[in-house]
Amino acid sequence: MDENFQEERCTGMIKFTPPLYKQRYQFVKDLVGKYKPKKVADLGCADCTLLWMLKFYNCIEVLAGLDICASVMKEKMHRLYPLPADYLQPSERSLTVTLHHGSVAHEDPCMLGFDLVTCIELIEHLEESELEKFPEVVFGFMAPTMVVISTPNSEFNPLLPGVTVFRHQDHKFEWDRAQFQSWALDAAKRYGYSVEFTGVGNPPTGMEDVGFCTQIAVFVKKYPQTSEPAQSKKPTEAAYKTVFRAVYPSLKDEKYLQSAVVSEVMFTAHAIKRSLLDHLVSEQEDYNDDPTERKLQLQHSVNCFSEELETLAVEKSMEPLTNGSVVYIPLRKIFSFPKVNQLCGTFEKLRELITGKVTLSSDGSAVVLDTDHENEEN
Repeated sequence: MDENFQEERCTGMIKFTPPLYKQRYQFVKDLVGKYKPKKVADLGCADCTLLWMLKFYNCIEVLAGLDICASVMKEKMHRLYPLPADYLQPSERSLTVTLHHGSVAHEDPCMLGFDLVTCIELIEHLEESELEKFPEVVFGFMAPTMVVISTPNSEFNPLLPGVTVFRHQDHKFEWDRAQFQSWALDAAKRYGYSVEFTGVGNPPTGMEDVGFCTQIAVFVKKYPQTSEPAQSKKPTEAAYKTVFRAVYPSLKDEKYLQSAVVSEVMFTAHAIKRSLLDHLVSEQEDYNDDPTERKLQLQHSVNCFSEELETLAVEKSMEPLTNGSVVYIPLRKIFSFPKVNQLCGTFEKLRELITGKVTLSSDGSAVVLDTDHENEEN
C-alpha cells in the first residue's frame, strides 16, 4: 500500500491542511528556495515525487534519487524525462536527473559532492544494521553541506486513530522526540555538523505538548569541505545500479544555444520586416485606396532605395532597408532586442552562431529576407 495514502487514512480524524506528506515536501522546497543548492540527492526517493517537484527549481543542476526498491522508482520515473517544451525553450541552466537502485548502508562515489541530501521518512524503514551504518555513509562519506531527515514522532501516535504500534507496516521503529534528538546530536557531533530540530503537522489545540506529527532535523556542516574526500575512502566499485538518467536541453550546450538564437533572430527579423512593409503600405493608402494600385506603389517604394544598401548596413545602420524584393535587417538592430541580446551576450557571438544558418548580406552585417510573399498578401 502507498505510504502516503496509508498515512492520510490514519491521520484522517486529525485534519492536516495541506496533507502531511505535502507539508514535508514543502519544507524541503522552502529550504531549496532559501539556500539555492546546485546538487540535491533524495535518499529513499520512492515514487520520485519530491525529485519531480525539485526539477523546476532553476538553482538545481544535478538531481539524484536512491531507493532500495527499483520497481517503485520505475513506476513513476517517466515524470522526470524532459518535456517537448524543454526542447522548444531550453533553460539557461543545465540539469541532469539520475536514479540509483541501492541501499543507504552502502557507499558509492556517485553520491559525492552534493549540497543537500534529503531523507524524508526513510530512517524508520531501516534495519538495525543499516541504521548503524547510515551516519557514516551520509555524514562521513557523502558529507554534504546540508542534510534534512524527517521521521514520525511516536508521541503523536495516540492521537492517530487505528495506530496501535507503528504508522506503517514496514516501519522498524518510531522514535519519540528525545530518542530522535539524542541520535541526531550524536551524529552531528561525530561528523562535524550542527543540527536544529523542527517539524510539520501541528497537534490539536490544547495538545501542543506532544509536538509535531513529523519531526525534522536539519544538519549543516560546520566546516564545508574544500577538497575531494581522501582517495582511500572512495570505494573502488560502484555499489548502486543506475536505473534512470536524463540530461535536459540547456542553453549551455552550444547546439541548443545556436538553435534558440537562430529561431529568435528569424522571429525578430520577420517581425521587423512586417512592420516595415506595413508602414510602406499605410503611406501609400493616403494617396490611393485601390489594392492593385497600392501594390504598384509599394513595389515602387521598395525599388527606389539606394543601390548602396549593403554599404549603409555595414556602416551600422539600425534601420531596415529595402531593395527591390529584398529586405535587409541590420544585425545591430536585431541584437538590440532584449531576448537576442540576452541569449548571445555579445554581438560577435551573435554573428558566430547564425553564420551559415541564416541568409546574410555579403558583408555579414544584415539578415536578408524576401518581400514577395508579403507583397502578395498586401
